[in-house]
Amino acid sequence: MKAWYLAVLMFGSSMAFADATPVVDQRQDNQDARIEQGSRSGELTHAERGRLEAQQDHIERMEHRAKFDGDVTARERVRLNRAENRASRNIARQKHDRQDRD
Repeated sequence: MKAWYLAVLMFGSSMAFADATPVVDQRQDNQDARIEQGSRSGELTHAERGRLEAQQDHIERMEHRAKFDGDVTARERVRLNRAENRASRNIARQKHDRQDRD
C-alpha cells in the first residue's frame, strides 16, 4: 500500500513539474525547430548547429534546476527568459551570417 501511495505521489509531483514552465517549454520547441530547419536548409554549419544545440541543452538544465524544488520563482523565470532571448539571437545570427556551409 505504501509503495502504491508513493508511486501516485511521485507521478502527481512529476506532472506538476511538467506544467511549471509551459512558455519556456514552447520556446525550447520553437528554437529546436529553428535550428533543425537551419541545418536542413544549409543556413547552419555542422559546428554552428552543435553550439546552438549545446546552448539549448544548457537552458534545459537551467529549467530542470529551477523546477527541482517544485516552484519556479520570478527570479528563475527572468533568468530563463534572458537565456532564451540570448539563444534566439544566437540562432538568428548564425543562420544569417555568410559562412561557407558544410
